[in-house]
Amino acid sequence: MIVWSLLGVLAMMHTAAATAIRLDDDGTPMLDPVRQESTVYGQADAKSHVILANDMHGAFKIPLFLKNGLDPESKRKQRLERTRRMKSFVERDPAEMNHRMAAGDKATTSTASLVNVKDYYYYGYIGIGSPPQKFSVVFDTGSSNIWVPGQECGSSACTEHRRFNQRSSATFHPTAQNIQIQYGTGFIAGNIAKETVQVAGAVVLQNQSFAVTSTEDRTFELPRSQFDGLFGLGFTGGSEGGVRAPVDTMVQENLLKEPLFGVKLLKGVDQANGEITFGSYDRSFGNKLSWIDVYGDFFWATTMEGIFYGNEPTNYLYGADNVNNATASIPLSAADKARASRKALLDTGSSLLYGDPYSLAEMGRRIGANPFTGEVPCAAVSSLKPFHFILGGKRFTMNPKDYIFHDDATGICEVQWMPVNEYLWILGIPFLQSHYSVYNIKERKMGLAPMND
Repeated sequence: MIVWSLLGVLAMMHTAAATAIRLDDDGTPMLDPVRQESTVYGQADAKSHVILANDMHGAFKIPLFLKNGLDPESKRKQRLERTRRMKSFVERDPAEMNHRMAAGDKATTSTASLVNVKDYYYYGYIGIGSPPQKFSVVFDTGSSNIWVPGQECGSSACTEHRRFNQRSSATFHPTAQNIQIQYGTGFIAGNIAKETVQVAGAVVLQNQSFAVTSTEDRTFELPRSQFDGLFGLGFTGGSEGGVRAPVDTMVQENLLKEPLFGVKLLKGVDQANGEITFGSYDRSFGNKLSWIDVYGDFFWATTMEGIFYGNEPTNYLYGADNVNNATASIPLSAADKARASRKALLDTGSSLLYGDPYSLAEMGRRIGANPFTGEVPCAAVSSLKPFHFILGGKRFTMNPKDYIFHDDATGICEVQWMPVNEYLWILGIPFLQSHYSVYNIKERKMGLAPMND
């Protein structure tokens, strides 16, 4: 995924049946809190993708969420967008929302440095072709495709960035397959080709499928997008066009010393930025890692059982008690419980936390945030307590400095989350800045360790 407040969603289709779709007035899919299903919309000629809340082995989608931009005006628009969404949810379900807002060898190991852009997103560099052409990309655990601008692309988003020149590469192999990836606020389109892709200097993927864009939406123009393209780190099951995902190529071709990668995202522009290590991970976190299972075959998602504040017993995850407190008269097997539970995606490409409005309204109410703008009195932040997220049955913590953003330019303190019409939660950069993360491609497991301990 990526990173601003552009409710971006890579749309994709898998063969799974979907029920009728209800849309908001602006065309946004509505979350039915009773049936717990959500949909992602796209253009008529784009593939659509559906998340079925009770079974992620059906269809699934790639969310791509980006903040509005780096300038003060864009930040102001982000706050307005948060306000608009919360008000729309109140208008749609006034009783429920008002209650919640007011009531209580070839194998190798190699590390790539990542550039932190204002804590909005991180990008690194890859080489494509022979000789390699350099591109800056967001390494995105919430998608599975590689794409970069093509030489023939005339969109401003392409001409402002590096473009791939296929005529300059001795290893370029075109295909007849077209590709469109639809986002909530834009899209890219182009052609799938195969090339030599070099990652982190030493990991070389031969004959790797990637997309050469011929059209890109203004979403990817400067100054908003300081990166050229995207490098998806999800699985082949989540790839658009059914092409083999690069992480599966790395494992199947035995390119990594260990079949995993580790991600460190450091907070604050005055610090070193971040890093992604392929084939190993930072062993200083080894004893601190808590491992959880990946749910589904698409991206780095897991089950989500709860959200708790401090040492309080209240579970702020909407609908979680219906699963967690199943009575003896309605027994749930472990598999049934996993299918029925909420899901959360660890997403290096999204700049905020994205979740259902009911849970976020309760969380905001508990910390005294403005129910619409998400603003919190800066003087009160020091007295706030951590939020604990239960993922895969294990607890992971975000401290107030992790879930509250202090805008130095305006002096405003605000929450690091945004409501969406989705059953799936997106744990983006604020969560991953507070946790070192390891992704075991072969065993389908994720390890998380606190960054601050």
